[in-house]
Amino acid sequence: MIRILQFGATGQVSRAMIAAAPGRAVLVPLSRNEVDLADAAAIEAAIAKTDCDLVVNCAAFTLVDKAEAEPEAARAANALAPAAMARACAARGLPLVHLSTDCVFDGALDRPYREDDAPNPLSVYGATKLDGETAVLAWEKGVVLRVSWVFSRFGRNFIRTMLQLGRARDELRVVADQYGCPTDAAALADFILAAAPRWAAADAGDPAFGLFHFTNGGATSRHDLAAAALARDPQTRARLSPIAKRDFPEPAARPLNGALDNSRVSAVFGWQAEPWTSAVARAADQIIAEGLDT
Repeated sequence: MIRILQFGATGQVSRAMIAAAPGRAVLVPLSRNEVDLADAAAIEAAIAKTDCDLVVNCAAFTLVDKAEAEPEAARAANALAPAAMARACAARGLPLVHLSTDCVFDGALDRPYREDDAPNPLSVYGATKLDGETAVLAWEKGVVLRVSWVFSRFGRNFIRTMLQLGRARDELRVVADQYGCPTDAAALADFILAAAPRWAAADAGDPAFGLFHFTNGGATSRHDLAAAALARDPQTRARLSPIAKRDFPEPAARPLNGALDNSRVSAVFGWQAEPWTSAVARAADQIIAEGLDT
């Protein structure tokens, strides 16, 4: 059975990997308490000493607004830590799979972004994630999976927040002119585990290495994503009102169009993306069944 060393143990994708791994992989998840992402030497030591076939990095500084106030912390986790992972993986010849974001783009295009479109991040978060991509892709067995609008039954995410607010408020004002492609953490974990044997066995130059966009099928607005989640909850009382992004200012700028074209991952791996609508419905049902505050 394939052996995977995973950085990250508590985030959405980390927890989805842990849930999906039994029977498919021996997964060793490392939390920040075990390996500090700001400690490059500790990162490299963990990779050097662990018996594994593949390293997956699910850890990051994901607080987009907070990164504006704490750029060095964001840089340590999002750029310097992946660089340390890439060095250590290169030293052992191990593949490295790293997660990135749609926030490397400025959102100016009127179509979904492809992997060969030029990045132009608008925020500290996006800039540090782009630096992390560059470091990982410098290793010939590096894999970068750009994802966007991640949701799951685990932890805090947009779906859970909307469901909570839908029960607490009479009206929810949600941005209707910001677009993206929701990404189901469970589907992402399933893909990584399915592709792991290929990455572990492949030689450098295999098209399985490199940069990919991974999302569910279809793009939507924040407003319509909220509506899809709230429609699953018979206890919601909130009325949804669409607003423009300019009426919802945030410390960090985000792309108005963060939609990602995922055709390359389909072509290389034969992966068929589930429509976001059915994936969101399932996740919302799970969150409601398990309790909105869990």
